[in-house]
Amino acid sequence: MMITPNTLNTWKKPFFIIAIGQAISLIGSSAVQFALIWWLAEETASPLIIGISGLVAFLPMAIFSPLAGVLADKYSRKTICILSDLSTAAAALVYAVLLHTIHLPVWSVLIVLGLRGISGTFQQPAIQAIIPQLVPADALVKANGWMQLMASGSFILGPVIGALMYSFLSMPMILVTDVFGAVVASVTLGLVSIPPLQAVKKEHQNFLQQLQEGMEVYAQDRKLFALAIAQALCMFFFAPLSSFYPLMTSDYFALSSLYGSIVETTYAAGMMVSALLFSSVLKIRRKIFTAYLGLFGMGLATAFCGILPPSFSGWLIFAGICALMGASGNVHAIPMMAYMQETIAPEKMGRAFSLLTLMGSLMMPIGLLISSPIAEQIGVRPWFLIAGIGMLVSVLVVSTVHCLSSPK
Repeated sequence: MMITPNTLNTWKKPFFIIAIGQAISLIGSSAVQFALIWWLAEETASPLIIGISGLVAFLPMAIFSPLAGVLADKYSRKTICILSDLSTAAAALVYAVLLHTIHLPVWSVLIVLGLRGISGTFQQPAIQAIIPQLVPADALVKANGWMQLMASGSFILGPVIGALMYSFLSMPMILVTDVFGAVVASVTLGLVSIPPLQAVKKEHQNFLQQLQEGMEVYAQDRKLFALAIAQALCMFFFAPLSSFYPLMTSDYFALSSLYGSIVETTYAAGMMVSALLFSSVLKIRRKIFTAYLGLFGMGLATAFCGILPPSFSGWLIFAGICALMGASGNVHAIPMMAYMQETIAPEKMGRAFSLLTLMGSLMMPIGLLISSPIAEQIGVRPWFLIAGIGMLVSVLVVSTVHCLSSPK
């Protein structure tokens, strides 16, 4: 029997069925991602190679985000999400079999990371656009807080599970766990009936015209456009750090993968605490202003990581700051997402979210291309300082220019 909001007279049960399935999938994905990156880090010990791994994971977003947004507004968003999850599972399963049967070079994992990036690119705008189809506008902050809370819990468990699996299991066996999570996410999403969008007839619109409609969302909302620019600039500096995290622990602090998983866990714990507050007690009225504060907090925490000494006490502080960094990320993302879901027309939401992803993902490869050679020469720790200062300057400049240019 299909579950519908109408038969239950509530949006919460269908919403949580989807959210729990996504969380289980994220546990498997984050565990596998952690193990793959640590495998690369230990085998190569090269910031350049780690940077390239981040590049191939995020480059699909820059290439396919516009198409993903158009498809999410044109076809069944549920079907897109299910196909994306199953594609990720298929890629993991095929690579696991090949890795078990023949000798593959370490760099071959870059192909898997790229395929995972393509699947995620199509899923992201679709799942974000599904939420306001289920959730009333006045509950979107709470709903996004719950989504981030479950995601944070998954990110806590994922690296811990990934580190344990990396210690005791072969890489093919680790990859198989991704299949289980993707299947669970697909089944739970399949159980929920998503309310249909109101049909809008646009028979003669081509791809570029449909994409232009998504761009008009930002052209008509100057506050959102300025915030999106600030986020994209910050991603230029911040996004490469996700690839450098393992090297910060293994190279700069000279610690094992267990300590790397602890850092990932504290980051996710910070996300979880902030998401819990958003989903329960926090009532945010000035969503745009709060989103700017989140970006500023991320920059401040990142800069502080760049001045830590290479000692165990320095690592302890690093782990604590990462919790603040994760919390600041949600202070930015949750209000911004709720603002977009409240103000953007449902039939344009997929394209609007995909364009936001496009702006950030274009900055990610550029940031990696610049940061990887620099980190190769001077180490990953100085890039944290450079990145933090760059983020702080970006937020201050964009927010100030927007305030000065806004009509009184």
